[in-house]
Amino acid sequence: MSRLLRLVAICLGATIALAPATSAPESPGALPEHQILVMVRHPPDHYRASGAYGGGYGDELARSARERLARRIAKHNGLTVVEDWPMPMIGVDCFVMGVPNARSTTAAAEQLSHDPDVGWAEPMQLYSAQGGAISHNDPLYAAEPAAAEWHLADLHRVATGRGTSVAVIDSGIDAHHPDLAGQVRVNINFVAGRPLVAEQHGTAVAGIIAAKADNGLGIAGVSPAASLLGLRACWQVNRGSNATVCDTLSLAKALYFAAGKRPDVINLSLSGPDTRLLRALLAAAMDRGSAVVVAFDRNRADGGFPASVPGVIAASDGFLARSRGQVYTAPGKDVPTTEPGGRWFLVSGSSFAAAHVSGLLALMRERKHSALTLIVKPRGGAIDACATLARVSSACDCSCGPYRFASARSRR
Repeated sequence: MSRLLRLVAICLGATIALAPATSAPESPGALPEHQILVMVRHPPDHYRASGAYGGGYGDELARSARERLARRIAKHNGLTVVEDWPMPMIGVDCFVMGVPNARSTTAAAEQLSHDPDVGWAEPMQLYSAQGGAISHNDPLYAAEPAAAEWHLADLHRVATGRGTSVAVIDSGIDAHHPDLAGQVRVNINFVAGRPLVAEQHGTAVAGIIAAKADNGLGIAGVSPAASLLGLRACWQVNRGSNATVCDTLSLAKALYFAAGKRPDVINLSLSGPDTRLLRALLAAAMDRGSAVVVAFDRNRADGGFPASVPGVIAASDGFLARSRGQVYTAPGKDVPTTEPGGRWFLVSGSSFAAAHVSGLLALMRERKHSALTLIVKPRGGAIDACATLARVSSACDCSCGPYRFASARSRR
């Protein structure tokens, strides 16, 4: 379908919007450019790797001892302790320390990394979102690229994501949107100093993954029966803008929480600098059984971080002539999706290609398939969703292109 027809469909869909947006995004705050993250080690016998949110491990004396140690380290190095976040799953307490303006955060982190009581230290970094036949009765379904490219309604005869969960680490999700109401199991804010609000990027990603199907409204998500964990680690920069940023600590908090909950899929539609802390948490999440889907950044070598991390699934919205690792192409151009305030709008970018892949993996996980092998078409790395789901399906009595699938009746 042409871009013009999609725009017409969006305009028609806007007539069923329920209310104007009521949650204004925050005004941009200053990046903590003069902060570093300091990982203080603690003995294994003083914590339990349960993934409990916010710590709750060891006795209070041990906890106080680590805090005193961190404050001594900070004082000795001319720094100040801003806050801390326990991460027993990877054996450290993460302390945020302020660095005087005249000093380099890189130099301060390097200096502390040689302290025997410090696991490692790293500057706080900034990450940005990568935005750019049978049918459903949702008015905008026909405008969805996945409707035709992925034969989405046919896929939903095989699986809808029921019983699966997808953690969306992004900006705030509008959990009251009519296409998302009841889909968001938890909606937690990990951004310090900014209240939880509904924002465009996170709401758009959530809608592509799990918007309700056949409710007579808007769109149908790729996995409309999956439940979402809304983990706000990012924030919208300007009102009316899809520009979205995150920092290292907010992402680390959200990743730690997600790893502890063991969702089927973790969606990270963002890109930024490589850090040891986030790599450790990504590894912990994958070790605990979660598939991690990330956006490929064309402007960074090897797609940037975390697309360059071994084991993650990187998605792009278009063909890539060259890439060192496997990059999957999924729908990501002119995609209608949910917008805060009960509306729908068009989005483009690798962020939204990643959301499609996360939804497809949820369909595969519903079929109890742990080997998440995505089948691609001969050229360009485009995912063949029909062939991918056919591989994890059994009895067949309906078609999806050249492939045959099990209907809902045969799965009962």
